[in-house]
Amino acid sequence: MDKKRIVIALGHNALGTTLPEQKAAAEGTAKAVAEFIAQDYQVVITHSNGPQVGMIHTAMNQFSKNHPEYTDTPMSVCSAMSQGYIGYDLQSAIRSELIRRGIYKSVATILTQVTVDPYDEAFYRPTKIIGRLMTAEEAEEQEKKGNHVVEVEGGYRRIVATPKPESIVEIDAINALLDADQVVIACGGGGIPVLEQDHILKGASAVIEKDTAAGRLADLVDADMLIILTGTNKVCINYGKEDEKTVDYLSVADAKKYLEKGIFEAGTMQPKIQAAVDFIGDSAIRKTLIAKLDPEKAIIAGEDGTMIGK
Repeated sequence: MDKKRIVIALGHNALGTTLPEQKAAAEGTAKAVAEFIAQDYQVVITHSNGPQVGMIHTAMNQFSKNHPEYTDTPMSVCSAMSQGYIGYDLQSAIRSELIRRGIYKSVATILTQVTVDPYDEAFYRPTKIIGRLMTAEEAEEQEKKGNHVVEVEGGYRRIVATPKPESIVEIDAINALLDADQVVIACGGGGIPVLEQDHILKGASAVIEKDTAAGRLADLVDADMLIILTGTNKVCINYGKEDEKTVDYLSVADAKKYLEKGIFEAGTMQPKIQAAVDFIGDSAIRKTLIAKLDPEKAIIAGEDGTMIGK
């Protein structure tokens, strides 16, 4: 019998923010991931990188400011750095946890590029605020370089587009490792957004929404289930309102209806629900589970969280 394949998307709570927090969080996350592997699932892991890529972007820009002979570091390069930095902690922690359980599998981080459409309307309406706080003069310099900035409390910050992912450049390598029953970490932070120009890939000044990329990854590896681990245990309808209610099961039809009505907040639950809908499509088999990370048990059975399906 073929093994079932799952994609696990780790949110900020599964990773922490600072270096010590991330290392400790990775150890807890490794326990949850190992539970799935112990149940004989093929596992692909993807993760957020918000605090980490922001830290890297700020550090590299400050370095170039202090040393004018160096150029600013592009967002695509910062994203690549964050994939390696987070992947290192995750794969080390998962490997150790698997060995502790007597499971011997390789864990590999794939530096992943994701193509985006240069005409994606997101490029005309950037929304993702990144990087350090800047003065008016620094913001003006960024605009001269063709970057977008937005005024925030205390100064200015850069703002970039969040285009939809199209294809994953390294998908054949990811599938090859999965077919060999190895554990894969891929599409970290939504992947490195790239524009395809003939046979050349050029880094885009953008950030891909992690959950959207996770849904695309799950589709391209033909996963049976997408598991999105977040800070809340259930999807809520009318979150924060008097008529708020949690949901154990959500049909794709109802999910689409709620998305159209704007029930879910952009930047929080909305991209997760959209990723679930896109991944499941017309399939009667595929499912998505949205739940809170529990390092002590696998939540695949669906006793916890909200299951989305047909």
